[in-house]
Amino acid sequence: MVRRELIFLLLFPWSLFSLAAMPLPESGRNTHEGVASCATSVCHGKVSPDPSSTVWLNEYRIWLRQDYHSRAYKTLQTEQSRAIARKLGLPAAHTAQVCLDCHADNVRNDARGRRFQISDGVGCEGCHGGAGQWLESHAEQGTSHADNLAAGMYPTEDPVARARLCLSCHLGTENKFATHEIMGAGHPRLAFELETFTVNQPRHYEVDDDYRERKPAIGSVNMWLAGLAVTSLHSLELLQEDWFTGPGLVPELSFYQCHACHHPMSDLRWQAEADDLAPGTVRLNDGTLVVLAEVLNALEPGGGTVIAQGLVNLHRASQTDRKAVVASARALHEDIEPLATRFAGRTFGNRELQQLRAGLLAKAKNGRFRHFTAAEQVFLAVETLSITLGDAERLSLPLDAWFKSVEEDDPFVPAQFAVLAGNLLEAL
Repeated sequence: MVRRELIFLLLFPWSLFSLAAMPLPESGRNTHEGVASCATSVCHGKVSPDPSSTVWLNEYRIWLRQDYHSRAYKTLQTEQSRAIARKLGLPAAHTAQVCLDCHADNVRNDARGRRFQISDGVGCEGCHGGAGQWLESHAEQGTSHADNLAAGMYPTEDPVARARLCLSCHLGTENKFATHEIMGAGHPRLAFELETFTVNQPRHYEVDDDYRERKPAIGSVNMWLAGLAVTSLHSLELLQEDWFTGPGLVPELSFYQCHACHHPMSDLRWQAEADDLAPGTVRLNDGTLVVLAEVLNALEPGGGTVIAQGLVNLHRASQTDRKAVVASARALHEDIEPLATRFAGRTFGNRELQQLRAGLLAKAKNGRFRHFTAAEQVFLAVETLSITLGDAERLSLPLDAWFKSVEEDDPFVPAQFAVLAGNLLEAL
C-alpha cells in the first residue's frame, strides 16, 4: 500500500478542490434568483454567440432549446409521471418533493428570489449555485472567477465538484434517491458517465484562450477518469447509509445488479467470479468499481489489485450483515479517495491512452465485464478514448457494432459483448 500510494502521489499531484469543499447548489447560502435573471438579451439570452465577449452570452438559448435539464419539470406532467405518482400514492408528481428534488431547482422557500419559478426545471442556478451574491458583480470589469467562487458560485469546472453535483441526482444522495420502489412504479433506470453526459447536454461554453485564462481546462480523458472515481466513491458512501438495509427484511434493492433478478428464468447467467458468491446470489451493482480497477491495471500492471480485492471483500460482506458492508465500503472508499483529483490533473500521452484502451478491450474480450452496468461504462470509456486519440471515425464500424450490444439493457448478451470487443481490438 505504501508503494502504491507513493506511485499515485507522483502520477496525480494536482488537485483543485477537496471532495467536500463546497455545499451543493441546492443547499448553498445564496438566494436563487431564477432563470429569468440570466435570460435577457444583455446577459445570457442573446440569439447567437457574441464574438466580442469572453463567453458566448447565448447560454440561456442553448439551455432552453437543447438541454434536457430545461424540460425536467415538464417531464413530471407527462402521463408516465402521473402514473408513477398514482402507484406511489402521491397526489401529483409535479408537486411531490421526492420528484422535485431532482426535476427542478427545489431550494427552500426562503432561498427563492422574486423571479424564481419552480417550473423552470433544473436551471442555471441548479448547477452554478444561487446567484444572490454574484449576479450583478460577476459581469463587472475586473471581477475574476475566484471572486465569483468566493461569492458562492459553484465550481463546475472542477471535475470532482462537477461529478458530485451531477451524481446528486443521477445516482442520488442520502436525502434524495430513486429507490427500488420508485423504479418499480415506472421510473427509468439511472445511468451516468460524467464526460459523456457533459458533452451530450450540450456544452454552453468553449474551452478557448479566454477560458484558459479564467479557469483550468480539463481534458476529456481526465474528466472521464475523475468521474469514474467519484461515482465509485459516491456509491460506497450511499452503501454506508442507514436506509441501505432499512427496517424490513429486504434491503434497498436499487443498490444491486438489476439483471440479477430481471431476466428470463430460462436465461442461466450464473458464472463463478473472484468473490465466489453462491449461484443465485443477488449481487451489488459494482459496474464503476470493476471498470476503475481495470483502468488502474491498464495504467500499471497490478495497479488495481487493492481495489479488486476490496470489491471482493464488499461482495462477501453483502452476504453477512450491515456492519460488515459498512466496514468494507469504508475501507474501499479510503483506497479510492486519493484517485479522483489526481486523475484530473495527470497528463496522458497518446501511447499511454492507446495502452489504456487496448487493456480495457482485452479485458472485455476475455469476459471481464459480464454485467450490463460495467459493460456500459467500458463502452463509454473506449469511445471517449477513441475520440481523444482521433481515430473514432476510422473505427466507426466496429465501434457502432459494439455499441448496439449495450444500446439496451434487456437484450444484453455478455458473450456477444465480448466477441464484439475482440473485433474492435483487432481493428486497432
